[in-house]
Amino acid sequence: MSDTVKRVKVTQIKSPIARRHDQRETLIGLGLNKLNRSRELEDSPSIRGMINKVSHLVRVEEIG
Repeated sequence: MSDTVKRVKVTQIKSPIARRHDQRETLIGLGLNKLNRSRELEDSPSIRGMINKVSHLVRVEEIG
């Protein structure tokens, strides 16, 4: 059996300016702080919750 961990690529596509403070902190928690910056993160329930909170500011791609 292969124990591959699913990953997601999260890219910031909009600015957090004029957004709620907690949304800005969520972007920082995801490792994003500038436009068009991307991070590959483990696909876990906590990361998915953070992505859902700022889904209007990021683009998500599934990685095998």
